[in-house]
Amino acid sequence: MFEKLKSILVEEMNINADEITLDSELTNDLGFNSLELADLVLLCEEKFDITFDDEDLASLITVRDVVNYLENR
Repeated sequence: MFEKLKSILVEEMNINADEITLDSELTNDLGFNSLELADLVLLCEEKFDITFDDEDLASLITVRDVVNYLENR
């Protein structure tokens, strides 16, 4: 799942692959703003055919958090 998410981050969000680790923070390390976070959620919903619960979005701090969320859906 990490590799699939990493591919989305590189191809769709134009993030340098070398910057992406499981412990990368979406805002602090990868420079995401709130609009980019929303875009990432929409991309993940589309690619993985899932729906993110609004109340869970605040808990998505690191790439690992997103991977775990996707794996548990």
